[in-house]
Amino acid sequence: MLFKLLIVFLLPSDCPGLPFYNGFYYGNVMNDRSYRNGNGEGFFNGVKLVVETPEDPLFTHRGANVTLPCRYHYEPALTSSRPVRIKWWKLGENGAPEQDVLVAIGLRHRSFGEFRGRVHLLQEKERDVSLVIHDLRLQDYGRYRCEVIDGLEDESGVVELELRGVVFPYQPPRGRYRLHFHEAQQACEQQDAVVASFEQLFRAWEEGLDWCNAGWLLDGSVQYPITRPRQPCGGRGLAPGIRSYGERRQRRDRYDVFCFSSVKGRVYYLEHPEKMTLAEAEEACQKDGAHIAKVGQLFAAWKFYGLDRCDAGWLADGSVRYPVTRPRPNCGSLDPGVRSFGFPDKESRKYGVYCYLQS
Repeated sequence: MLFKLLIVFLLPSDCPGLPFYNGFYYGNVMNDRSYRNGNGEGFFNGVKLVVETPEDPLFTHRGANVTLPCRYHYEPALTSSRPVRIKWWKLGENGAPEQDVLVAIGLRHRSFGEFRGRVHLLQEKERDVSLVIHDLRLQDYGRYRCEVIDGLEDESGVVELELRGVVFPYQPPRGRYRLHFHEAQQACEQQDAVVASFEQLFRAWEEGLDWCNAGWLLDGSVQYPITRPRQPCGGRGLAPGIRSYGERRQRRDRYDVFCFSSVKGRVYYLEHPEKMTLAEAEEACQKDGAHIAKVGQLFAAWKFYGLDRCDAGWLADGSVRYPVTRPRPNCGSLDPGVRSFGFPDKESRKYGVYCYLQS
């Protein structure tokens, strides 16, 4: 008897709607007649809510608009429409927190954080709750969960979004193995890039990236890709692959970093009558209506636009580099890539400059 009284106390028939943290309110729909049949049984007896999302990753590029597909239906099919709550969020990777993206009930919706104003539901067809993201940023890649909530029933699916980009190793002007993890993040951001994930490094290795210096990855591990085994890079007897130092102490250990950038804008070598110092190179780009290019921008132009110059030019970080897609005599090694002269004296007048125009 005491148990029954306790249940009645906890679940009164007129209990109010439950508030959600995002400002939306979803009522106690199980007491609504539209959610019950003539016998007072729950509407979902024998009915299954199904959410459908694609199994394969979606590939796109930075700056694009993309639609993450998500639809739902009922088994067996229902003819009448029902109010549902839709939630999209970005799953946390490698210890990062989850990010709320969008919540919607009917025509009401709200977006959050860096996604505010850049996302909406497609809703072109009935029960289509696909998410549209505008002006994709480097940080937008990852896995997104689409959740459909109908009363006390909820189902969800995951969509994986990948950006087409380029991975490049980076070390600062002060030399090799100088960056702890948070400095590595800043270094990539300064070069219009983000710290690469393991998946991105692995894909770059499959495409031929070979680099013997160990660098930070997004998950806090330190690794490096080898396509041509050799003694200084783990030994000749090891097969090609990704060499790993495992997870390191992010605030104390120091390495280089692997950055990831994607194409957006135009990089070009500025035709100029004279070679320039770094300061003169920056000014020359500004006079041409552009900015001096960053390392990530040059790598992206080389990979996606086939930028090919044998002229060494200044970049924003004070390094001097040039991109080669068609190796030829007097133009460095026999492999395509971005050649580096390191960080020369900023007052040297031996180099041109690469400029960047944002699209």
